[in-house]
Amino acid sequence: MPQYATGKVIDTGGNWGRIVVTGLVVLLLVGVFACSITRVDTGNVAVLTQFGRVTGEILPEGIHLVSPFLSANELTVRTLEQKETAAVPSSEGLIMTLEASLLFHLDSARAADVYQKLGQNYQSKVVEPMLRSAIREATASHPANALYTGEREQVAREIEAALSADLAKRGIVVEKVLLRDIQLPAALKASIEAKQQAEQESLAMQFRLQKEKQEADRKRIEAQGIRDFQATVAQGITPGLLEWKGIEATERLAQSENAKVVVIGSGKNGLPIILGGTER
Repeated sequence: MPQYATGKVIDTGGNWGRIVVTGLVVLLLVGVFACSITRVDTGNVAVLTQFGRVTGEILPEGIHLVSPFLSANELTVRTLEQKETAAVPSSEGLIMTLEASLLFHLDSARAADVYQKLGQNYQSKVVEPMLRSAIREATASHPANALYTGEREQVAREIEAALSADLAKRGIVVEKVLLRDIQLPAALKASIEAKQQAEQESLAMQFRLQKEKQEADRKRIEAQGIRDFQATVAQGITPGLLEWKGIEATERLAQSENAKVVVIGSGKNGLPIILGGTER
């Protein structure tokens, strides 16, 4: 220990010891605080576990302050797509190739249950096999030609209904089932297409026949109208009317400035005859 003229003794070693201890405590507190901060990424939720046991607490996205003895296990709640290409039977027993997509997402309120019972790879454990099974059950109740033509949307709705009921129990929400493509055996596909073509030609022929029938009806109505008009006009034309019209024509001819030769009294009923013209 250094000694000074005043006779006092300063113990510097004790001060340094307290400083070191204080620094270690501060570092420990900072470390504990840093370990207590948990960040959950956008579109995810975090399931908290303590020494491997699921606590049931779920953290939304953002920054959170939790116990350093808890671990945060993230699960996405965004929309996911499960694609499936499978050889499936029709009601006749024909094998078809069907391509489908399932859109789904995790129910955030059930995230702890999903993590505990299924784990983070629940998509391959549950979603994929259930989609494959639902596709087979739906197609097996429909004939192949119906699946290829008009019942595709109905099959998609049946698959969606079956999956919605089964996956909801697991904490998974079904959004939409899409049937992207259906491939039939080549011979059956050719037969269906030939039948569709024949039906289209038949419909086209029916349309042409209907159009011709309508045109014939129109012409018949038009001819009847002309006959009715002629009959009406014929009933109104009398010899007296014709003579009166002839007199009117003679008066207009007499007043005309054009050169002409008129023979008076030589025509039928005493009406004039215009040379070079027709008899009035």
